[in-house]
Amino acid sequence: MSSSTIESVESTILARVIAADALPLPSVVASELLKWGFPEPDKQRMTELAAKARRGTLTAEEQVEAEGYERVSSFLGLVKSKARRSLQNASGPVADGSPSP
Repeated sequence: MSSSTIESVESTILARVIAADALPLPSVVASELLKWGFPEPDKQRMTELAAKARRGTLTAEEQVEAEGYERVSSFLGLVKSKARRSLQNASGPVADGSPSP
């Protein structure tokens, strides 16, 4: 099974676990989840890995690391989507001011 297939399966499972269409999160929980994000050193590392990937110079270890960042980013995206939808359902459109993962 390829890495992209595994990621797709993981994303599908996580989407069901998080259940974007299920009961909304309490507002205080949703607000806190929207604060989650990568610390600056991780953002810098992702930028470095992306540049190396574009040049085609990633090592096998770096490829695994980049894939890990992609999976965590996808997870954060699912969690934040659930949080935004929960807040939107509670009070109308949400502008959390935070960048997407």
